[in-house]
Amino acid sequence: MKADLENGPFKPTFDSLRTFACPAWFRDAKLGIWSHWGPQSVPMFGDWYARNMYIENTDQYRHHARVYGHPSGFGYKDIVQRWKAEKFDPDALMELYAEAGAKYFVAQAMHHDNFFNYDSKLHKWNAAQVGPKKDIVALWRAAALKKGLPFGLTEHMGATFSWFAPNKGSDKTGQYANVPYDGNDPAYEDLYLPNREHYDPNKGMWDLEPWYTTNESWHRHWLAVMKELIDQYEPDLLYSDGALPFGRIEESATESDEAVAFEAGLEAIAYLYNKSASLHGGVNQAVYNQKDRRQSVNSIGILDIERSQESDIKPEPWQTDTCVGGWFYDVRAVYKTPAHVIEILVDIVSKNGNLLLNIPQKPDGTLDDECTHLLREMAAWRSINEEAVYGTRPFRVFGEGPSSVVIDHFKEDAVDWTPADFRFTRRGNMLYAFQMRWPADGIAMIRTLTEAERVKSVKLLGAGEVPFEQPYGALIVRLPDRRPTPYVHALAVELEE
Repeated sequence: MKADLENGPFKPTFDSLRTFACPAWFRDAKLGIWSHWGPQSVPMFGDWYARNMYIENTDQYRHHARVYGHPSGFGYKDIVQRWKAEKFDPDALMELYAEAGAKYFVAQAMHHDNFFNYDSKLHKWNAAQVGPKKDIVALWRAAALKKGLPFGLTEHMGATFSWFAPNKGSDKTGQYANVPYDGNDPAYEDLYLPNREHYDPNKGMWDLEPWYTTNESWHRHWLAVMKELIDQYEPDLLYSDGALPFGRIEESATESDEAVAFEAGLEAIAYLYNKSASLHGGVNQAVYNQKDRRQSVNSIGILDIERSQESDIKPEPWQTDTCVGGWFYDVRAVYKTPAHVIEILVDIVSKNGNLLLNIPQKPDGTLDDECTHLLREMAAWRSINEEAVYGTRPFRVFGEGPSSVVIDHFKEDAVDWTPADFRFTRRGNMLYAFQMRWPADGIAMIRTLTEAERVKSVKLLGAGEVPFEQPYGALIVRLPDRRPTPYVHALAVELEE
């Protein structure tokens, strides 16, 4: 018998959804891998391609016109046909991700481009019927479950109705001036959308207001699609790219305003949690991610912070989502190094966060050599340091030392750490201290401990016990000559009970 998800333990209200409790699997997981992949990877020319190819004089517009032809004739409808995913091997990729340390896996259900990566009964522009002729989401889910990884989905559909409006335009200059782009063709309105109300010829490639449309028919459609996803794939995590659809994010909005504005979003979350509860003996094990930092909103799930993070320990778990390079495969991208990714992970985990890391795939479904190398380096580091990461909790402070990440929107520059910089995690009476740089003098000095926190033993993970002394509370450790890892190393400090 099908579960009555409309009348489960969660109701589509803020009061009900604020009873959400973070499931243990997410709190312990610390690292997830994300496949931010779809037909926009075909040109191998970066994120937001389906929008920017219709905005004259952008890099992606020029690339499209020169490689494929003008978007009045060769449009996004033709790009999606070229996505074949012909070398996609989800089992082999999942093996790499699990070895690298991923404890959950997240697939993209759809981006802003109105193309679905799964077999949908509600929308014919999907990967099972067009392009790959494969249910990409189902294949990912099977591979994740085979490895015992919780499986999540990301939806970027809330913004689609306004985001995709530039396809209604035309060039202002040149030989194609005033020739309508193919988004004006009524034969393809089911892909390109009846969204002329949002078209503004003066908007640039990143100029998107409003992020969420007020079009109520789109709200109803979005909700139906979310319920279809939840019913078909039973995700352990659902992520919305933005704030909770379809509400306001202004500080001046009242709770009564929000209850109406967020109606579709609240119903989708209640449906997600009730579905999970129906599968787990009445207890929700699912997580919802969204990006509104207000406690009144983010308490209904887990806060997600794109390409940034928190400056201190947050009482409740949270998540950073970021990418090795760009969101969709981009031949121009400069990738983060293995050292940088590992340092981001350590800093986030010390503050009670998780890292969701996108590994960009080529249109055929494979990874390039740089990404494969990064995953293998992460795997080697994980094999030495995993006890200091997974299942840990924050210490009373996240770290010590002069250096810190810069908290600024989308700013992720590598930090020039010093040997005086430490990040901490704990498990019971074991304190883990990540020294962010190897000291030239072979000394690790931790000043955070009080005289009451007496040290019983110290191990350098990957090397074994190391000598130490603790005069006046400071912990001084003599490290061996040989480093156990070329990246951040961890001390396991056993405290007396």
